[in-house]
Amino acid sequence: MYKNNIIIQMKFRKEYDSIGQIKVPSSKYWGASTERSKKFFDIGEVLVQKILIKSITIIKKSAAVVHKKEKQINPKIANAIIKACNEIISGKLDENFPLKVWQTGSGTQTNMNVNEVISNRAIEFLGGKLGTKKPVHPNDHVNKSQSTNDVFPTAMHIAIAIETKNKLLPSLILLNKELKNKVKKFNKIIKVGRTHLQDATPLSLGQEFSGYQTQLEDCINRIRSGLNEIYFLAQGGTAVGTGINTKKNFDKKICKEISKLTKINFKPSKNKFAALAAHDAIVNFSGVLNTTAVCLLKIANDIRFLGSGPRAGYGELTLPANEPGSSIMPGKVNPTQSEAVTMVCVKVMGNHTGITIAGSQGQFELNVFKPLIAYNVLQSIDLISDCSKNFAKYCVKGLKANQEKIKKDLESSLMLVTALAPKIGYDRAASIAKKALKNNTSLKTEVIKAGLLDEKDYKKIVDPKKMIQPE
Repeated sequence: MYKNNIIIQMKFRKEYDSIGQIKVPSSKYWGASTERSKKFFDIGEVLVQKILIKSITIIKKSAAVVHKKEKQINPKIANAIIKACNEIISGKLDENFPLKVWQTGSGTQTNMNVNEVISNRAIEFLGGKLGTKKPVHPNDHVNKSQSTNDVFPTAMHIAIAIETKNKLLPSLILLNKELKNKVKKFNKIIKVGRTHLQDATPLSLGQEFSGYQTQLEDCINRIRSGLNEIYFLAQGGTAVGTGINTKKNFDKKICKEISKLTKINFKPSKNKFAALAAHDAIVNFSGVLNTTAVCLLKIANDIRFLGSGPRAGYGELTLPANEPGSSIMPGKVNPTQSEAVTMVCVKVMGNHTGITIAGSQGQFELNVFKPLIAYNVLQSIDLISDCSKNFAKYCVKGLKANQEKIKKDLESSLMLVTALAPKIGYDRAASIAKKALKNNTSLKTEVIKAGLLDEKDYKKIVDPKKMIQPE
């Protein structure tokens, strides 16, 4: 390897697995299985997410705690495993997880990567030699009472729950708060409504934003509801769902320990066969994320359109100027935050399509698209979290209403004629609107010219403030 143009001789140790001998970098804690995986699954550049590694490690620690309490593992070995797990959870050993997302469909390579790192670090704690699997074996001790087939889906659920509670919901709640503030601030500003991209009857800018805020609040509630299925864990099903190589009630005991560590109330899956062979709960949760993306895209698009201009667009909103908008046009300000949100939303929609197809691919007792499902759903959570927080802080919070432009457009709106329809009839009202458009005059001018109303009655009937709610 090279460092600062100096050739550094990398040192290796010999490790063994069921396939045979392989050389492993002496400075790393991973073992033979991980090293083989690096070679045979060198696909793309994307690594397994850290939160998934952390979640698998939470399972390993919880299992060690249960085995120690049940006297199924020597306490010294269990304590060393727990100590190694703590280092991984803290991020201290991050450089020891080099595997790419694209591997076997159960995620075996990643599970073994974690097993090996824990094993070797625990061996080191106990004064042993790395790579010997003594006194701590990656399978016999670290992976005891487990299979990749139940570890990986359990880790997926843990990771989703942690990231949603710690990141996604706080970000969406922040955005919801800023939208609520705008509802109040814009409540008395009357503007032209639009349907079919055409002028429509008036509403307040606050009412318009209340639609956005309600959409988002509904999404937050859907996410909370979707989490209820995520709280059920596959752990204890082992290879095919039967729980082979576990003791009775192991699933309940490990769920209890996982809940203690995460401060989230996880429960054993009601049916382990379904938990291993299908991922309907995640498909459903991804669907909720997809709906949230639909909501956010609508809001972001509306805001960027309403902020278009400043002179040749709608120009009803003034967007914060966070950075220069153009490399060639001086003074230009672009709706950059809105654009970032819309791109994220499209990506999340694509991720959901991938999850939907992957979720349908459970053959017999195992779905073998787990790494893809995990990567997509965790990426979607991450992207929605970050863009919602940024959108709230750097766009929605600083939005201002261009009241002069809003007033001008409202006064010239032909759809105010809707208020006249009950008084002069639909057909006459339509005729008045068409004449005003053709003659480039006002509704008032044409109504008075036609002798249908005098100025006093017109002003009494056509009052935008009275048109934004039922009589």
